[in-house]
Amino acid sequence: MTTWADLRPLPGVVGRAVEHEQLSGLLDSARLVTLTGAAGVGKSVLARAVLEEHTARHDGTVLRVGCWDGAARGGPAEALLRAAEPAHDTGKNGQDTARPPAVPLAHPGAGAPPGAAHRADATADPLAALTAYCRRRRAIVLLDDCDPQRDACARLVRRLWRADPALRIVATARGPLGLAEERVVQIAPLPVTLGEGIAGPAVELLAARTGTAAPELLVAVCQALEGSPLAIGLAARQLDRMSLSQLAAQVGTDGPLFYAGPAATVRHTSLYAAQAAGYALCSPVDRQVWARLSVLPGDFDPWLASCVCASSDVPAAAVEGALERLRTASVVERVRDAGGVHEDTGAALPPRYRLPRAARDFGRTQLREAGEEAGALRRFRQACAALAAEAQIAWQGPDQQLAVGLVEDEQANFEAALTRPPLDAEDALGALEIAVSLWFHWAACGFRREGRAHLDRLLLLSPDDTALRARALWLAGYLAAQEDSPAAGALLDQAWTAAVMHADSDGLARIAHAHGVLALYRGDLAAAVACLEDASRHRSLDPWFGPGPAHSGALLAIALSSLDARRARTAAHRAWEARHSDGDFWLHSTVLYALAMTERAHGEPEAALRACRKALAAKRLVGDPLSIAGARTLLAGLRHQLRTGAPPPDRDAQEPWWQRGGSGARSRPFFSRLRARS
Repeated sequence: MTTWADLRPLPGVVGRAVEHEQLSGLLDSARLVTLTGAAGVGKSVLARAVLEEHTARHDGTVLRVGCWDGAARGGPAEALLRAAEPAHDTGKNGQDTARPPAVPLAHPGAGAPPGAAHRADATADPLAALTAYCRRRRAIVLLDDCDPQRDACARLVRRLWRADPALRIVATARGPLGLAEERVVQIAPLPVTLGEGIAGPAVELLAARTGTAAPELLVAVCQALEGSPLAIGLAARQLDRMSLSQLAAQVGTDGPLFYAGPAATVRHTSLYAAQAAGYALCSPVDRQVWARLSVLPGDFDPWLASCVCASSDVPAAAVEGALERLRTASVVERVRDAGGVHEDTGAALPPRYRLPRAARDFGRTQLREAGEEAGALRRFRQACAALAAEAQIAWQGPDQQLAVGLVEDEQANFEAALTRPPLDAEDALGALEIAVSLWFHWAACGFRREGRAHLDRLLLLSPDDTALRARALWLAGYLAAQEDSPAAGALLDQAWTAAVMHADSDGLARIAHAHGVLALYRGDLAAAVACLEDASRHRSLDPWFGPGPAHSGALLAIALSSLDARRARTAAHRAWEARHSDGDFWLHSTVLYALAMTERAHGEPEAALRACRKALAAKRLVGDPLSIAGARTLLAGLRHQLRTGAPPPDRDAQEPWWQRGGSGARSRPFFSRLRARS
């Protein structure tokens, strides 16, 4: 027999086989098991399903206290006694079996000696009578939704154990109760997919409510709702007024989802209500941190959170503690634990967090109502500008992989900082600064078209003649030159005018470099040599921005490779000697590629093969698609030549590297690394 405060039909449990088995196993060995997870993830549903199965097998009883259902008078202890009142059964002679007395639970007075209440006779102590009843009935206590009375629930558990150390208790809450013997089962959102082409439990849950539907639309909806069972259920109720494709388009937009529908509890009638219930339990500082974190679209580390959240009323030192409290309350997810070590540098890795969509939407609403959204957005863009500057310096520093990893880690944040409408002219300049600082990401790591799109839009929003705009014009022209775009010449002309007006000698050298790249694309080797010689002779005043003289020398070696072997080798060696660090894999790969082309052009295929292999390995470290495909083509041709003694077909042997490797942007980084911050 099972005794519940409510007797509503048990909803189906989808996609919880692992958690179901884990909880079932713990019921046989653990005295306290707590199911934790975010709002609407299905903790109570799973607990009820497992307990009904367990008690049916063992002819037992469940005494449930719904702590969020209005257990006000007397707290959870009195509510537990009241829940047990109707649970007694009748003996053969019509006599009631022993049941806990429905009298207030006594507490020791101020003058009572310690433990006096617990030494009381079972007939005088309702709690002792309750535990005796639980023993006879094989009862399991379910403390459901403990969050609003977590401390009281923890005290109740201790008192129940003093009365009966063998009593088993199951709790559900957004965070653990914090008791020593507590076993915690974390309930995560449902997986959307289980691999390529395999729908996950979230899709199964939605499909059960939609019937036959296009799988791609079901997946799109579930991905946008991040696998939340409550969100999926509320979204499915909208299908009586819109099609599934319309629902997929709506949930895919960047905005709050104010879906609502009937539910057993008020806090489950909408995503807003579910989040508001947890928000009401947070401290004022935690509420402010929650609201300000809502401007962060992706995962983040404590430094970025502090930049966005810290203010006169929230000290920076308090933000990290608030993050951990919000994580314990299942508001914030931790996507990477602290204490890991970067595989390349050995630097300690910080934790990274993420605010799920439902919590983010709710926090953004609170931020707007408080009139703080503009300030948080401005701080967010300023922090992203600092991160982009850090990445730019790392790129020219001892390890370019750190720069690649930093940009990959912060990809969602950079994307939002570049695309969200600026608040004013100053904010627009901040966005342009981010785009310019990430020049290497666009130019060297294969995202040229994406970079061009950002620059074209942001240049229109920043029309004032500034040094930053001059750099942006050069970068737009440089990216266009790498694609042999007709717009390259006009952009570089504008950049030249701006550089002259600002007396920017570095800018003029970078423009010469870009003209050299454009000439290489167009097969004008004489013009390429002239431009690149001019750029390589320049002594850069700002070594952190742009390809610099060393890279100009490496491209000069490529331009000379088929014209003059001696000059090409000299240019390549000079370029390498002019490097900023040994970790400049972009430069190293270009120098090696120039040497490979030179040796091949002048009848040294074995030396060319060795250099080409090293060049390809170095290019892969930073994901340089401008020449990876060309290096592969060159390598294949050299292998063919050494194996057969005959040169490869003219098409494969002579096709320029810049045409084979530079045909568009990828949708994601080539090389995957974790960001290292010590």
